Amino acid sequence: MENKIRPTKKQQEMLLFVADYINQHGYSPSYREIMVGLNYTSVATVALHINNLISRGHLIKRDHSARSLELSDSKKSTQLITNQVSPSEEKWLIKKIDYYFKQVEESSIKTEIEIDKLAILIETLKIFNFEKAAFSFTNRLNQLRSQVN
Repeated sequence: MENKIRPTKKQQEMLLFVADYINQHGYSPSYREIMVGLNYTSVATVALHINNLISRGHLIKRDHSARSLELSDSKKSTQLITNQVSPSEEKWLIKKIDYYFKQVEESSIKTEIEIDKLAILIETLKIFNFEKAAFSFTNRLNQLRSQVN
């Protein structure tokens, strides 16, 4: 499989869709989900592209069962190559930090330890260059700090 045939533009688009879906959900998409996600009008078209990607060595279908697609180089793709965060990971991180803020904001007693934990989460956003999100949380953190003591 070292000499893979380069995928066409449509096949590349499908590979990216499958990879993103697996990264977001932890399992591969169904043919129907691929059809909807890529605006195809037929599941048969999806099956044709999938079969071509399998024969070209870009995809593997385990046990010929549903949701068993894998990228043939998935072992490489699971390794952390950069510190870049995908849009879905960014969204998850911001939602998670917002959840923690809401927990403290709704609490009747606010402690320095909780405030310090929130400050660390804001610094995490800065590390990933999410400056706008960090700024919006900084305002909320300052409001919480004024409520302590």
